[in-house]
Amino acid sequence: MRIGISCHHTYGGSGAVATELGKALAKRGHVVHFINRAAPFRLGAFSKNIFYHEVEAMHYPLFECPFYSLALASKIAEVAMYENLDVVHAHYAIPHALSAMLARQMLEDSCSESKCFKLVTTLHGTDITVVGADSGMQGVVRLAINRSDGVTAVSEYLKKETVKLFDPKREVEVILNFVDTELFYRMPQTREIREQLGLGNEKVCIHISNFRPVKRIPDVLKTFYNIVEKIPSTLLLVGDGPERSEAEIWVRENGVAEHVRFLGKIDDIVPLLSVSDLMLMPSNGESFGLAALEAMACGVPVIVTNIGGFPEFIADGRHGYLVDPGNVEQMSEKALELLTGSHNWEKFSKNCVEQARKYHITMLVERYEAFYARLLDEAQ
Repeated sequence: MRIGISCHHTYGGSGAVATELGKALAKRGHVVHFINRAAPFRLGAFSKNIFYHEVEAMHYPLFECPFYSLALASKIAEVAMYENLDVVHAHYAIPHALSAMLARQMLEDSCSESKCFKLVTTLHGTDITVVGADSGMQGVVRLAINRSDGVTAVSEYLKKETVKLFDPKREVEVILNFVDTELFYRMPQTREIREQLGLGNEKVCIHISNFRPVKRIPDVLKTFYNIVEKIPSTLLLVGDGPERSEAEIWVRENGVAEHVRFLGKIDDIVPLLSVSDLMLMPSNGESFGLAALEAMACGVPVIVTNIGGFPEFIADGRHGYLVDPGNVEQMSEKALELLTGSHNWEKFSKNCVEQARKYHITMLVERYEAFYARLLDEAQ
């Protein structure tokens, strides 16, 4: 198959999933065209079956907003026509699915409906729970969903939210997020990594996100403050975003700056996960929680909130702990319980690796292949 993929290129779970999916499809012999504002952050090395097309949005003083959605639609139409795409897979309803829908309309004169590309939309969360929940955007999101040929969601939780908010005409199929356990595993030799980070023998906590309010960065910091008061420990903060500056101020004002490393956006997180003892993810809501699954694949127990997609793959008391959103005391208590009990930690770590293997990329890529094939067969 010839597949176009449009996704957010920046740091975040949806872009990571879309890119890893494209790379896996290319390895299986499909030709994949990424159509984006910039190259996805996990695209990495070249491949004979992977192509990247940059979208350049025009800026004009008369209009307040740049023309990115329109430029994306034009580029998708161009690539679809010249590369004879079978499928365009849009990750996020807005703007990617809407732009792909418009691209297909652009091609109406040059291809019949049966020969034009099939539009697959994968919902990742924010497009439903934040953008879609806005009354001014609901109609646009509903249109993008209903005009897609196939719609998937990354968790049962997100499917339920989509049905509740939009009552879509299309059946929403759940295809869970995945992890490549051949890439994400706990590296045995970590001394050099610890030395590069200036770590000794202390415990290491980690948080990975785009530092948006939904990630509850203050709760991460307060929990770590309670941890470091009891045991020697370091916090690795990976990523960047609107709440980073306030986080840097907070750690200085509360006297724990020397124990916190702000590492920014790092593509290769496996070495960091390999030296970590615990991941903290106290989000207000995650449609799935890919960062937690990747941590588990590296043998890192997780403490997360008991809402959204987390409970679908994380069992309380087995892979870590599920806590109430905003309950810093509960999160701190569970963190210290794990970090001070070595035997218990080893059991949790092993359980995490075993659970992550159930979400190996190969099985779920096959689900997407079958999904594409079914849509193409229906068109014939």
